[in-house]
Amino acid sequence: MTRRAVVTGASSGIGEATARLLRSRGWDVVGVARRADRLAALEAETGVVARAADLTVADDIADLSAWLAETGGVDALVQVAGGARGTDRVEDGDADDWRWMFEANVLSSQRLVASLLPLLREAATGVGHADALFVTSTAAQTAYPGGAGYNAAKAGEAMLVNALRLELNGEPIRVIEIAPGMVRTEEFTLNRVGGDHDAVDKLYEGVEAPLVADDVADVIAYALDAPGHVNLDLVTMRPVAQSAQHLLARGPLRPRQSERPE
Repeated sequence: MTRRAVVTGASSGIGEATARLLRSRGWDVVGVARRADRLAALEAETGVVARAADLTVADDIADLSAWLAETGGVDALVQVAGGARGTDRVEDGDADDWRWMFEANVLSSQRLVASLLPLLREAATGVGHADALFVTSTAAQTAYPGGAGYNAAKAGEAMLVNALRLELNGEPIRVIEIAPGMVRTEEFTLNRVGGDHDAVDKLYEGVEAPLVADDVADVIAYALDAPGHVNLDLVTMRPVAQSAQHLLARGPLRPRQSERPE
C-alpha cells in the first residue's frame, strides 16, 4: 500500500529535498508551503501534489486538514517549515522577530498536530503505524551568542515533540525528531541575516563539506521507511567539521600525526 506524507516547507531547502526523495521512493507526497509558484514547479517536475498554505495562519491549517481528509488522509506528517530571523543579542532583540519565530516553529507545529492527529490515528488503524516527524535544530540543544530567539523557538518545538511522544504512548504513532547542525541551503541563513550574502559566505568560509539539504532528507526518509516498530526518538546530525555547536573546524580536515613512543 502506498503511504502518503505531508511535507511542510516544501518550496525550498530541506523540505523540498525531502519531498523529492520521498516521491522518488514511491510515497505519495503533498508539498506544503506559502509560495504557490515554487510548489507548482515542483509538482510539474516530480508529481508532488502542491498545496499552498501559511502555517502561521490557523485557517490555512484547518483547510489543509479538511482537504487531506477528503482526498485520502495522511500516513506521515513531516514538519520542516520554520525558520530564524535575526542574530541580535538578547538585549537588542526585535520582539517582532522573536514572535514570528515562535509562531513559525512552535505554534505552527502545535496546530498541525492538533489538526492532523485524527488523520494519523485513522491511518495507523489501517496500516499499523503512522508518523509525526519534526525537523528541529542543534540550536534547540545548545545556546550561542546572537541565537537566543532561535534557540528559544527551537527548544520550544523540541519540548513539544518530547511531550507529544509521551502523550501518545500506547498508540502506534512514531514521534521522531531530526536535529541538524550546520546545513548550507540556498535560503535559510540568507533569510536570517536579511539578505546579506557576505555574511552568509563568512559563516561557511573554510568549512569542509557542511551538511546540505539532501543529507537531512536522507535521514528523514530512513526514519520513515524503518520498520514500523522502530522509532528514532532523536537524531542529532552535524558535518564532521562541526564537533559541537561552538566548535567548528575551518580548513581541510586531515589526520594528525600520531606520536609513537621510541
